[in-house]
Amino acid sequence: MKFKELSHIQAVNGPILVTGHTGFKGTWLTLLLESLNMEVIGLSLPPDPESLYIRANRTGKIKEEFIDIRDSQVVSKFIEIHKPKIIIHFAAQSLVLESYKNPKYTFEVNVNGTANILDSAIRNNSTKVVLTTTTDKVYENTGSGKSFLESDPLKGKDPYSASKVATENVIFAWRGISKENNGPKLLTARSGNVIGGGDFSENRLMPDLVRAFSANSELVIRNSISTRPWQHVLDPIMGYLLMINNALQSNDLEILNFGPSEKSLQVKEVVEIATKYWGSESKVVFNNKSNELEAQTLELDSTLARKKLGWEPIWSQKNAIIDTVTWWKDVINKTSTAEQRCKIEIQKLLKHV
Repeated sequence: MKFKELSHIQAVNGPILVTGHTGFKGTWLTLLLESLNMEVIGLSLPPDPESLYIRANRTGKIKEEFIDIRDSQVVSKFIEIHKPKIIIHFAAQSLVLESYKNPKYTFEVNVNGTANILDSAIRNNSTKVVLTTTTDKVYENTGSGKSFLESDPLKGKDPYSASKVATENVIFAWRGISKENNGPKLLTARSGNVIGGGDFSENRLMPDLVRAFSANSELVIRNSISTRPWQHVLDPIMGYLLMINNALQSNDLEILNFGPSEKSLQVKEVVEIATKYWGSESKVVFNNKSNELEAQTLELDSTLARKKLGWEPIWSQKNAIIDTVTWWKDVINKTSTAEQRCKIEIQKLLKHV
């Protein structure tokens, strides 16, 4: 099924604010919005030197400020000055293992930072919609292997997922405040394990594989049989835009899942696909000891997004892995720039809009 038009977003007369615009998803979203001729502004921490933002030469390409979202006064001033019509809130501490090392910081960024964004948005009469992304890991996961629905109970097992459950509670509370004050619509999007060219984060499967393949070094993988809903970064991002487009004309969707159409792939399957299409001879070792820190299985049910928005993933999980590998090979071998590779995949997506 083809995507519906984004006519209501495109008709908005004013900027779209992306928080965390220097991050992996934030950079992809910014490039997509520019391809759709939408005005974008950014608020984020300074970029990591290895980030897609730097690789794609994004410095100064849009109006941007480097701000810590834990600073409520600075956040409020930025939103008051720029008066965004739409806010897409990505800024977060998003790494599970990092959350064990710095749980307090994880909660400060994900919970208090979100409260600062929402509070400032409600006080700004210009903002119409705020979409905040949480995670597929907010659901109470007993290991049954069921596909989670939006209505299923939430419970965080690790500091990261617990902070995102707390973030969901913040959104729920501020949603009530916003409705009482005729403020912006507050949306929540939950998506799977996002992959794609340019992600170089530590302790994530695809970036770890790329580092090992490019250095021809050995890689130890935590658990070969864990399953995750892997998806190309542009698939959920387009879902977010369709959700916002819907909110500008309707009140019926506040929380949605965005995940792959197929059953989640095991880590071992992802490694096999990536290894084949890279042509790597790197040795991959699986450490299959029981890991109580992470869920063994994870599945998302995205039926509601498909029925209500006409949203469908463009990439299968296999093709998302292949395109990620191809992106990195082209950029590392300098047959394409990071920006060129991103635009190739954006055009692939936009053929379906």
